[in-house]
Amino acid sequence: MSMTPETPIVDAPGLRPLPQLIFGSRWLQLPLYVGLIVAQGVYVFLFLKELYHLVLHAYEFTEQQIMLVVLGLIDVVMISNLLVMVIVGGYETFVSRLGLQGHPDQPEWLSHVNASVLKIKLAMAIIGISSIHLLRTFIEAGNLGTPKANFTAEGVMWQTIIHVVFILSAIGISMVDRMGYHEPQPHKDGAH
Repeated sequence: MSMTPETPIVDAPGLRPLPQLIFGSRWLQLPLYVGLIVAQGVYVFLFLKELYHLVLHAYEFTEQQIMLVVLGLIDVVMISNLLVMVIVGGYETFVSRLGLQGHPDQPEWLSHVNASVLKIKLAMAIIGISSIHLLRTFIEAGNLGTPKANFTAEGVMWQTIIHVVFILSAIGISMVDRMGYHEPQPHKDGAH
């Protein structure tokens, strides 16, 4: 039987036992991805609980309290998006193909996902999540020095420093990734 592009390779039948064991060990990651799916279910529960809390108390909340709860909801959604990227992208990159080609719901980014793209997407998602946390802290900063304060001035400073480190890390990851990728440049004079 000849191998055509339409015939998928189910397993690597000519491998020696040790390479087959090493290659097959990728399936040990499956419980990790299933665990992340369970964690995402917990985040859905948290989102619904916070949404219920917001709707139930909307009449008595101040605008600032509503804004803080909504930022909390956005934070949960961004973490859930991060989980989807890790689950889908990680499984597709490190375990096995999902076979979604042509599926109408296939995420656009999945068609060109690899470990490098996944790293950058994760770094950007972490910066987004950190931004939401920092924004919530800045909104509550008006209470600094009062008994209602949830943060100290030092805590705000450390959150800001950590956020800047996340940004610098993402820039570093992007620069290293760009240095490793060299697209052929066309010659200006047309000579080869």
